[in-house]
Amino acid sequence: MARDLKADQELLRQVLSLAQNRDHQRAAALAEQALAEGFEHPLLLNVAATRREEQGRLEEALTLLERGVALAPADVPVRNALALVLQRLERPQEALEHLEVILAQHPQLPFVHASKGNALIALGSLGLAQASHQRALELDPDNLAAMGSLASIATHRGEHLVARRWAERLLARVPGFPDAVLSLAAADLAGGAASQAESALRALLADARAGATDRARAHGLLGDVLDALGRYREAFEAYRAGNELTRQLYARFAEPSLLTYATRLVGAFAAVAPRWPTTVAPARTGDAPAQHVLLIGFPRSGTTLLEVILDGHPGVVSLEEHDLFAEGVRQYLHNATDLRALADASEAELQALRADYWRRVRAGGAEVGGKVFLDKHPLNTLKLPLIARLFPQAKILFARRDPRDVVLSCFRRRFRMNPAMYQMLTLASAAQLYDATMDLAQRAQGVLGLAWQDVRYERLMADFAGESRRICEFIGIQWTPGMSEFAGRVQSRENATPSTAQLARGLDRSGVGHWRHYREHIAPLEPVLARWIALYGVAS
Repeated sequence: MARDLKADQELLRQVLSLAQNRDHQRAAALAEQALAEGFEHPLLLNVAATRREEQGRLEEALTLLERGVALAPADVPVRNALALVLQRLERPQEALEHLEVILAQHPQLPFVHASKGNALIALGSLGLAQASHQRALELDPDNLAAMGSLASIATHRGEHLVARRWAERLLARVPGFPDAVLSLAAADLAGGAASQAESALRALLADARAGATDRARAHGLLGDVLDALGRYREAFEAYRAGNELTRQLYARFAEPSLLTYATRLVGAFAAVAPRWPTTVAPARTGDAPAQHVLLIGFPRSGTTLLEVILDGHPGVVSLEEHDLFAEGVRQYLHNATDLRALADASEAELQALRADYWRRVRAGGAEVGGKVFLDKHPLNTLKLPLIARLFPQAKILFARRDPRDVVLSCFRRRFRMNPAMYQMLTLASAAQLYDATMDLAQRAQGVLGLAWQDVRYERLMADFAGESRRICEFIGIQWTPGMSEFAGRVQSRENATPSTAQLARGLDRSGVGHWRHYREHIAPLEPVLARWIALYGVAS
């Protein structure tokens, strides 16, 4: 039956009017009824999706918005809404692709530049994100989201004076704006005004307008403030509260569990290790690096510090935690229950994966020919069997730190969330993942035949010059004075980790033995960590 054009137009006018007046419930009711009657339109799909977002039904919202984009690819509101839902679903790369489509046709839309900046932040590309938010402000000097994000970017980089300027500018317009409160509190903490930061954070936590994500971040930063004030029991409770909120927000990362994967991988490697093959090193090509170094270990063991130190050498090229082994993992490590296929892989199969690895390196912008290529990714420890088969000539720098400090630091820090970082939200699961990862590393070191050097965090803190030179000797480069000047370099790096702001202050020895302040919370973990404490712990 033919539709009544005038009636449909009037319906769309009503729905739009209700949505613009923020009467989402009535707008959604009209949209749902029209959709049920067979009237598909991008506006109706968008409004219905908005209602589902408010209810936390993100996957249903995504389906509606994908249908809206399929119906009207040039419709800006529905494609932008799709990008925002993808962002909430932790799919920032896909969100970015949709935002780029909009900007190709409408480069003057400030809110799309701001959305693009937020997608880039989620991808860890802070430099590009900063440029997007600055462009948003050029087009709309009152864009609040861009101001808040620029404050957050500066905070991540340890540029607290810059963060303070953006935060104060935003708070003058919108008192209590969460991003600004958090950046200003971080600046106060860095400037020694911890009590002032505590007051601001407690006010944010008491503000009914603060969302769950804002509250989780505020609890985590409050933990840092209380830790700085020496109120360690209160600090632990703040960290725990923030992590519990984060666990609820990201419950979708609970399964499949990385801990289960790592445990199975240990068993699979133990089964195949007695007949592990010797891999012949592949022939060098003209564009090959002079040396290939894998910097691995466990998060918060000092890998970022080691990377920025080595990055100061003119002969070293690095990429900031790119997943370069993705195809090899997909083929051989995906289910982690049987490594026989990897052990038996032919040279042709291995060569194809090497080619994929170096293609990803080039795509990341690294020119490695004749240089030392440093591939830093702490949890590549779980890929050691694959690494050995692909690159038997590579050198392994393995970051070691007192396991009690490692696990506590993982629990205290706010990571970009994924299945690995989800395990860090409780001390128990972080300790169990550490145990399984170190178990695999110990077994692999004895079987794989890789050139391997442990780097102890505590030794590096105690004798920076001597340990730095020892590392250089192992990877075949001469130490240079510029390698010690990492504090100035770290702020200009494209990606930020939880270590970035700390490293911007220079060499900080306060983290050595910090676990002692939380002894009562660490004590229940010691049976899980006992063998690693015996090997790598600092005397109590």
